[in-house]
This record gives sequence, C-alpha cells and structure tokens, in this order.
Amino acid sequence: MTSLPPQIIYEDNHILAVNKRPSELVQGDKTGDEPMSDALKRYIKEKYDKPGGVYLGTVHRIDRPVSGIVLFARTSKALSRLNEMFRDKEIQKTYWAVVKNKPQKPSGALIHYLKKNEAKNMSKAFDKEQPGTLKSELDYKILFSSDNYHLLEINPHTGRHHQIRVQLSAMGCPIKGDLKYGFNRSNENGSIHLHARQIDFIHPVKKEAMRIVADPPDDPLWNYFRKQLAI
Repeated sequence: MTSLPPQIIYEDNHILAVNKRPSELVQGDKTGDEPMSDALKRYIKEKYDKPGGVYLGTVHRIDRPVSGIVLFARTSKALSRLNEMFRDKEIQKTYWAVVKNKPQKPSGALIHYLKKNEAKNMSKAFDKEQPGTLKSELDYKILFSSDNYHLLEINPHTGRHHQIRVQLSAMGCPIKGDLKYGFNRSNENGSIHLHARQIDFIHPVKKEAMRIVADPPDDPLWNYFRKQLAI
C-alpha cells in the first residue's frame, strides 16, 4: 500500500501533475502494491465529493525506482490531446541524473539503437541499427561536478524503454544506484538517482504554455547538488 498521499504539484479541472517518490508505482503491476493512480482517484473522490467512479487517465509513466513528474488527465478530452502531443513530440521533458563517471564532453548528443528484452525487462544499446532495434536520441550536459559525482541534465528526444538509463550506461556513465545498468552498488532505498525534473507543454484545454518543475527527493546527494545550484 502507498504509505503517503501522492505529492500533487499542479492541479486543475483537466490535469494533475504529481512528484513521484522513488519506489511508487504509477500504475498497477504484478506486485499488487497500490498504484498512484488509485490513490489519486480516491483523493479526487474525497476532495470534490464525487459520486460513483472517478475518471483519471495516465498520460505517461516513469520507472518505479525513478522520481519526478508524472502527468495524469482528469478528462478523456485532456487525455486524448496529451497523448497526441506526446506522439507528435510536442511535450519536452527534462531529467536530472547523478553519475559517478564524468562524461568525456561537458555536453553532447547520444544516439543509440535500443532493443528491449521483455523477459529480463531490460534494453540493450547498439551503436548501429540492428534487427528489432529502435533509434533513441537524447542531449545531456553537466550541471555540476563534486569530487565523486556529476549531475547531468538530460533532454530525451525519443521515449524508449529505460532510454536514459541504458544510454548513459552505454556512454560509460551508469546512474547512481542502477545495478541493472552497471552501477556497482544499489541505493539503500532501492531508488536510482534519476529524476524527472521539468515538463514543458501547451495545456490541452486552456492552450496556455505550461512549465511544471519538481524538486528531487530529500536525500543528502540530491540536497548537495540543489545547494550548489542554489535552488
């Protein structure tokens, strides 16, 4: 069960934005743990005293050990428009990642061809197109470096399975805590240091430019980088 109510960072009649904690589920899976979507439906039902069922559409998901912004739609109209915007790449997502190995360049573009292994729930990166691969692109830049770790800002241009995790690993910079993609030890709470920091889009109904920003989790390393960036 979800131990704490979801951290809502934006809400109107059409959309909800939540700052997901590491380990929270966006939608139900085989674990049987309560997903965020169920907790949010309960919140809406109670807050607005809604009779009957509550509509809530999941626009996109982020991996369970990842933190940060997740968008939900409160109407089918908003869900349809947001889904279309994602397909048309009209929604820009910005991530932060903490890595131990410093990239060779302070900024750059990564292009790989990813192939998903369903049985292992992993993706593998290839430098050239292979049968069954999907082209994956992202840009990164170093925001700050400490003695031991480096904070990267990442803008993915495609939405592939585990894309940021596998592409940074392929560059030789696995994300802190990400055992699945080559980091040498796990984080105590099972999280990885990857955070969906910002999302930019046009509101699906109001047609206004939206920018939603989510603070990273309260942990010593994230807090250190926030202090260095004065945020």
